[in-house]
Amino acid sequence: MSHAGLVPLLELAEQTRLRHILAETVSIKTARIKSGAANPVPKLMSVIAGMCSGADSIDDLDVLRAGGMPILFDGVYAPSTLGTLLREFSFGHARQLESVLRQHLITLAERSEVLAGIEQQAFIDIDSLLRPVYGHAKQGASYGHTKIAGKQVLRKGLSPLATTISTEHCAPVIAGMRLRAGRAGSGKGAGRMVAQAIATARAAGATGKILVRGDSAYGNRAVVRACVRGTAEFSLVMIKNRAIQRAIVSIPDTAWTPVRYPGAVPDPDTGAWISDAEVAEVPYTAFAATKDRITARLVVRRVRDARYPDALFPVWRYHPFFTNSTLPTAQADIVHRRHAIIETVFADIIDGPLAHLPSGHFGANSAWALCAAIAHNLLHVAGTIAGQGHAVARGATLRRRLITVPARLARPARTPVLHLPSRWPWAPAWIRLWDQTIGRSPPAAS
Repeated sequence: MSHAGLVPLLELAEQTRLRHILAETVSIKTARIKSGAANPVPKLMSVIAGMCSGADSIDDLDVLRAGGMPILFDGVYAPSTLGTLLREFSFGHARQLESVLRQHLITLAERSEVLAGIEQQAFIDIDSLLRPVYGHAKQGASYGHTKIAGKQVLRKGLSPLATTISTEHCAPVIAGMRLRAGRAGSGKGAGRMVAQAIATARAAGATGKILVRGDSAYGNRAVVRACVRGTAEFSLVMIKNRAIQRAIVSIPDTAWTPVRYPGAVPDPDTGAWISDAEVAEVPYTAFAATKDRITARLVVRRVRDARYPDALFPVWRYHPFFTNSTLPTAQADIVHRRHAIIETVFADIIDGPLAHLPSGHFGANSAWALCAAIAHNLLHVAGTIAGQGHAVARGATLRRRLITVPARLARPARTPVLHLPSRWPWAPAWIRLWDQTIGRSPPAAS
């Protein structure tokens, strides 16, 4: 067999009650095909296991039937059978699977140190991406705006909206994901997603401060209202309007202070920091004409406009964000800019199961995206348990080192035994994962 790492990984899934959560939450009572919704739990477990093995399409799920895999695992299904189940998913069924994602993340946090330090400070980031699709048969596919190489382009696709939870010491995990049409506005449904992410973080042990971060698509009333109701702080980019322009103009020149970002490089000739960013803040009342009006800090970062390097007077570009955190101005700007950590999660799942949205049915693609989020969290927890730097490794690295481990399956006295390769470079981490999940001596190397 080629994926011996699935043995401790699926045992970890059993210990965190993934199968039981699926059985309690996912219920498909009306099916288009009579046998399509039969046995949803082992089928969804097969999809998640296939994604942890590197599958990025329904056909790739056939890796679970290669070699001795069907002997080692029960409930292995053909890709066609798994695709039939996914096509039975509707909007409501996808919401059930989203609830599974949240509940399983809570049990993962109880089982491991994947969110170490969450009791002091937790960060919730929200963002969306546009996954390109092709052809005319994709339900929900439409043209939306995205950035490629820093330029806005119009592209046909589907748009997943995701929230992540991270701490000062741990990499982010996915708290929620929802697939939308490509033309959907980035902020559509963001308020509800943030409220659910705050509740998930609290259930996972976030007894201290929670900071919600987002770009300009999420600096709206719904997101701020969700943060206030959930007693969470917010740090959200605001779209520049006349009121914000007046607030920026009111900042005196003496209020601007240079900010030194982590990893900044000094100029070897002058000794000054190469970054010319400066920050200042001013009180600001957002949504003043509504019942959700709120007064907090408008922190503004300014940098010189590179388009006018030889201007007689400096020309500045301003980047404001609205926050009610108590951090000093420069520190608030540094913490806010770490919102970009959510892009590492997007890069990870795009390099894995979300490389494609494999079905023509919108419900099937929604279920596929949520299974990808569950697989991402499960794989990340396995890396946290394995240690030796795997806690912050990308999914492709974890699959290569911990999952795609060749093994020879033997059955002396009808007892399955895995003979692993000798001199496997990451054997100590793999054995630690085995010991922490299986709970007995690892199989002998050969």
